[in-house]
Amino acid sequence: MSKASKPSIVFCHGIWADASCFSKVIPALQADGHEVFAVQYGLDSFVEDVASVKRTMGRVSSPVILVGHSYGGATITAAGVDQRVAALVYVAAVAPDAGETVQNQLDKYPSDIFSCVEVADGRAWMLPKGTEFFAGDLSSTEQKVVWATHYAPAFDLLQQQKLGAGDIAWKSKPSWYILATQDHTVHPDLQRWVSKRMGATVTEVASSHVPMLSQPNVVIDVIRKASASVQNR
Repeated sequence: MSKASKPSIVFCHGIWADASCFSKVIPALQADGHEVFAVQYGLDSFVEDVASVKRTMGRVSSPVILVGHSYGGATITAAGVDQRVAALVYVAAVAPDAGETVQNQLDKYPSDIFSCVEVADGRAWMLPKGTEFFAGDLSSTEQKVVWATHYAPAFDLLQQQKLGAGDIAWKSKPSWYILATQDHTVHPDLQRWVSKRMGATVTEVASSHVPMLSQPNVVIDVIRKASASVQNR
């Protein structure tokens, strides 16, 4: 790879979100000269969501840095074994190993958000008060927008991700991890555990579950470091 060229950035969102959750970080990376695309998947099926990530990678140039927030950490773990992927960036994310599900990981370190979830019509909806645990460091106005735009996953989505031994990208790709120390959705201790297990380069930030919205400059800086590493290979 020429040092003059830059990797593409592909963002993968979590549950109760969509691709727009990266709107505060995308413009700076585009200004840096990266091709940027945020995946918009359906949160109906893990297999379908991973397929959406791979299709999106086909719309940008290689090499690719995958950035996964929350449940998006599972999708980049699976999709990241693709040869087009050069690095992974996890943002307050889960990162299953072979045979694990996201729910297995969340059960190790229970968090507050799940007291504010209602299952209806086959989907897991966040109740309005849940934004305090999901995005508590945003203004009340921004929290209301987060709730109004939240996208509910299929109720069993977090139990679907049993990957095989060859499907774990963080075992072979360099990884960075943004650890949100004030997170009440993915417990900070779970984040410490998964980031240590994968041997990621960790940046801690005093943030809720959504640092890309509350502290976007931190997220931008970590992605820039991952990009510099890819360019210098």
